[in-house]
Amino acid sequence: MRRYFSIQNFIDLFKIPIGILQARKILKKFNVGVVFSKGGYVSFPVCIAANMLKIPVIIHESDLIPGLANKMCMSKAKKILTSFEETKNHLPEALREKVVYTGNPIRKEIFEGDKEKGYRLSGFNDSKKIILVMGGSSGARQINELVRASLDELTKKFQIIHLTGRGNIDIGAHNKGYKQFEYLNEGLKDIYKICDLVVTRGGSNSLFEIAALKKRAVVIPLSTSVSRGDQIDNAKIFMRKFGWGVLAGNISREEFINTINLSINNQLKIKDVEVLNGASTISDIILKQ
Repeated sequence: MRRYFSIQNFIDLFKIPIGILQARKILKKFNVGVVFSKGGYVSFPVCIAANMLKIPVIIHESDLIPGLANKMCMSKAKKILTSFEETKNHLPEALREKVVYTGNPIRKEIFEGDKEKGYRLSGFNDSKKIILVMGGSSGARQINELVRASLDELTKKFQIIHLTGRGNIDIGAHNKGYKQFEYLNEGLKDIYKICDLVVTRGGSNSLFEIAALKKRAVVIPLSTSVSRGDQIDNAKIFMRKFGWGVLAGNISREEFINTINLSINNQLKIKDVEVLNGASTISDIILKQ
């Protein structure tokens, strides 16, 4: 469901029943015993088909406030698992008895970073604090532009590792103490190990990983003009719990630099807050169905 007027929204309404029938056929073919859904539009026909076949549906909501697909399927679900304890308060009373606060599943490999590998990969050392900037797999134009506008000032005090997204490398940027990658997969855990602060979007998976690693952060969530506002809600709750910086709207170069300076020197409230890794609890619930 596009969040703007599009004739495609009306056309897609007719695709949903077809999707449900296709999903029903696949579920029967593989003799599925349980459906685990993380939401998103592809999950809706599968959850409805599973309900028709009396297959138990387990939903996990990563964001503070549930998205549309999960909201529409929750009444059919056997269990509703949440990353945030507060999500329960955003659900109708009738659904709350199904809720289990599990936390977010966090990849165990991110805890296995090696400092020496991180320094070799980046070409940096421990002479200055290191800032990791990332905007998701496709990058984030707003974050990329802020970093590049601020490079001369930031590299006086910090070393910057910038994950630009595919096709977004700036071949003209040659500041000492600035390293660009389109993306990192295996090496990300090593970069996490050496960084002192992370600048990121407000996707819940990234935020929970950063929190689990006890890192300082500056969060720049997607605006409501291009999203349903879920990243803003996520960012606010992490700001309250962990003292992270949050920037939104038309962010100036000065505001960006000042927030980084303040955030990197903040006392870490996050050290005193437990971050649940929901991976094993979620697995146990699925396997018990």
